[in-house]
Amino acid sequence: MLLFNRIPMPVAVCDASGAIILANPAMTAEWGETSGSLRGRNVLELFRPEEKTQVLRIAEALRLRHRSRYPVAVHWQAPDGVRRHGELTAEPVSDTVDEVPGLLVLLRVLGEDPAPAETPAAAAASPAEARILALLAGGASTAGAARETGLTPDGVTYHLRRLTERWGAANRTELVARAYVLGVLTPGVWPPAV
Repeated sequence: MLLFNRIPMPVAVCDASGAIILANPAMTAEWGETSGSLRGRNVLELFRPEEKTQVLRIAEALRLRHRSRYPVAVHWQAPDGVRRHGELTAEPVSDTVDEVPGLLVLLRVLGEDPAPAETPAAAAASPAEARILALLAGGASTAGAARETGLTPDGVTYHLRRLTERWGAANRTELVARAYVLGVLTPGVWPPAV
């Protein structure tokens, strides 16, 4: 434990969902917090991935029990108001191969960003597209989404096809998953909301 606390690089140990179990003083200092105050917070609440698809890739690799290091380009707002960027590396760790791995998370701070990056237009969804995605996430069929939005079923299909092309999604399930990752849909809310 002494060695963990003396590592100058910000380091945290998280469960498989990203909830922080333990963070070293360098990690807590990055947030202007005291020891133990980050416990239970999700690492993705603290650090925002530059490319949301990187998180999906890591989640899939963990599901398949792959063991590797997974770097993710991130940015965050420091307590002093400065926007920083860096690389978060997640490495699955466990005592046995069959055990659900935890994550050893290391942060390499690369510097300060002069201004927040704009959300790419490709990640955005129109209000109609976002409403359709929320309805699909709640289990609505194409016809049901059409009734709720006042569109025809062909109109709903048109919006879904445009999103599928824009986001490079393989199917509707992936569209809904990406909507959550990109922040179009609000996580942890039922029924699904924009």
